[in-house]
Amino acid sequence: MRLAGQTAKVTRRTKRRSDGPGRRLAAAAVIALLPISACSARTPATSQQPGVTKAVPAMRTPASELRAFYEQRADWSDCGDGFQCAKIQVPLDYTKPSGERIEISAIRLPASGKRAGSLLINPGGPGGSGIQYARAAKSVVSERVREQYDVVGFDPRGVGESTPVHCMTGAQLDKYVGMDSSPDSPAEVTELDNASKQFAERCEAQSARLLPHVGTADAARDIDVLRGVLGDAGLTYLGKSYGTYLGAMYAELFPKNVRALVLDGAVDPAMSAIKSNEVQAKGFEVALKAFAEDCFLDGACPFTSRTVDGAMKEISDLLARADRQPLKNDLGDGRVVNEAWTVLGIATPLYERTAWPQLRQALGQAMIHGNGTSLLRMADLLVDRRSDGTYSNQTEANMAVNCVDHRYPTSLDAYGKAADAAGKMAPHFGPFVMWGSLPCAYWPAKSAEADKPIKGEGAPPILVVGTLRDPATPYEWAQGLAKELTSGVLLGYDGDGHTAYRSGSTCVDTAVDDYLLTLRAPKNGTVCPKAT
Repeated sequence: MRLAGQTAKVTRRTKRRSDGPGRRLAAAAVIALLPISACSARTPATSQQPGVTKAVPAMRTPASELRAFYEQRADWSDCGDGFQCAKIQVPLDYTKPSGERIEISAIRLPASGKRAGSLLINPGGPGGSGIQYARAAKSVVSERVREQYDVVGFDPRGVGESTPVHCMTGAQLDKYVGMDSSPDSPAEVTELDNASKQFAERCEAQSARLLPHVGTADAARDIDVLRGVLGDAGLTYLGKSYGTYLGAMYAELFPKNVRALVLDGAVDPAMSAIKSNEVQAKGFEVALKAFAEDCFLDGACPFTSRTVDGAMKEISDLLARADRQPLKNDLGDGRVVNEAWTVLGIATPLYERTAWPQLRQALGQAMIHGNGTSLLRMADLLVDRRSDGTYSNQTEANMAVNCVDHRYPTSLDAYGKAADAAGKMAPHFGPFVMWGSLPCAYWPAKSAEADKPIKGEGAPPILVVGTLRDPATPYEWAQGLAKELTSGVLLGYDGDGHTAYRSGSTCVDTAVDDYLLTLRAPKNGTVCPKAT
């Protein structure tokens, strides 16, 4: 999708760093699911087309064939600020463990007290850098937990420093991200279609050997190798947004190796890709309405109407205006602040309630003065675009993982109908999110399995955390995952923004810390009150 992750397309900087709201916002976006997609072509790819490779179904490899990977010695070295870095080797293809190897980059902050083990963390995306996330360990993980556990981050395969997927240049990504993903005419649909097909073709041209092997099942296998290298008998894990899917997949493949899993901002594996897009779009719509309600309590609220419906119409009018005539851009980089960049700029602050004042200001500049510069800056955080015009590989990795993990429609007509339906339920985000998955229709590596529930049978209690008004991973996803997991325990948070742990709720933080340290999970269905 176009909005979920980068925790859907955001920056690799981390959530809750102490160096300003922009950096916190970037990390909140890194914890999203971010399906940011763009456009595609005429004839959907099928497994019969030349050059198309099917992803290999999940399967177990005898432990004896993998023993060398589990027993490898990581060469940890100082990499600044008290952190240690290392690389480990894993098979590119777990069905051929004696074949090509790739490297996984990891980082750790040693426990400050008596060490009990390692806590692996993942910020989501897919495509978010776990290495950059771990750099903010002192704000991402409580002092109680850091005292006993090394905090370990890693870039999943295909991401960042771990054999990354590459597809396009910065200029090409500028054009792609700025494509009109809510087309109003057959010509705009064709343009979007062609761009989506081109995205897939460029990824195949540069990363063909990697694409079938960047799925979540293989990333979960890498986690188990990393667990073995770290010397932990059981995995202790904190995953956010897409990281919840990665953690749940680990429980499915290695239930007996689980010690404690916290899955915060949960994804529902059983939901189809198109249904997930629809639910996520509605989640952003709910968050936008919550922002509008809150806006009226502030003297700087830019809306001239005094009702939520009126405010939502003003935002619709702004998007229509940007679609007709781009907003002003003072950055001097040649980009036009059209509807696509404006939607991204509005969506980004919805990931974190503390960024709502920035959204009020940015909307005021856009609606009153026609200036979209602040919205463009926030959109850059979500897609992880740097000031020099280059991007991390977050956008490409996000698409690569999503397309190989899930089954997507392969006909242009199916996307059009789904976008129309989503637009009726979520007018500001529905078409944008739905059309954003179009490159998956042409992706050269296809999912070999349908979306289905993950049960994790045999695993100890797994804590699933959901925020009631989470825009990127709606609460119903957390409810679904907790029910599907045989040992799932649901903890809700009556709050706004994306994910709950370390977001201001003492209730949530205490429950998560107690579970990680003592394995005592809260009562299933507990809902923590809104933080004051």
